[in-house]
Amino acid sequence: MSELDKKRIIDIVDCNYIHASVLFYFGIEFYNYSELTLEQACAAKGLKLESVVKKLESSTLCEEDVALQEFPIDLVIEYLKHAHYIFIKQKLPYISRLIECLDNQTEGYTAVVKDLKFVFPLFVEDFIHHIYEEEDTLFSYLLSLYHFKKGRGNISKMYFEMENHSLSSYAAEHQEHDDEMMGIRQITQQYQLSEKSPLHLRVVYAELQALESELKTHAKVENEILFPKALALEREVNESFKKKIQYN
Repeated sequence: MSELDKKRIIDIVDCNYIHASVLFYFGIEFYNYSELTLEQACAAKGLKLESVVKKLESSTLCEEDVALQEFPIDLVIEYLKHAHYIFIKQKLPYISRLIECLDNQTEGYTAVVKDLKFVFPLFVEDFIHHIYEEEDTLFSYLLSLYHFKKGRGNISKMYFEMENHSLSSYAAEHQEHDDEMMGIRQITQQYQLSEKSPLHLRVVYAELQALESELKTHAKVENEILFPKALALEREVNESFKKKIQYN
């Protein structure tokens, strides 16, 4: 038997906010099952207690250590696309649900809750649009360059693509999205809480801060790894065009 079995859900989450997201993916929304023990909540949801305990005990705050600088550009893109998938399918729906279920009359935070419920869905909509646009334009273009360099691709088609894409424009546009959460920081007054702040709000703020940290890491990978590799790749393809022209 684990020491978590008889603990109340509210105490498990209060001990480690990451536990809230683990429980959420098992269908246990901590704010709806707060007074039940983990054992009782699992029984109510028809879950295997051992499986939930194992996942809770293995949850961690550690970030993945990936040597992306050594990866070829196609693998860097796959890494970034996987991160996009996690944002869209897991993190954003979870935080959206947390905010949606906040009590509108949260003492001392009524205006903050109202603003979050209005602004966060707009943030999500804009963020998802940006991600899909990035994958359909920038990532697609870079993969065309990569495949052409590997000998796969039509020279006239590649030349046309290069004429219609600008890495400098992509980089400039990307810089505009580097601080997407500025508005949310302003609403929450830099995620300011008091000792009396309710657990639900503390979890929301912790998840927003974690999201912001992950977005900064994501932007750093794009700015410091993807774009330098992309510019180098584009130069190499340009050089190959010049050589082909000389031979003809």
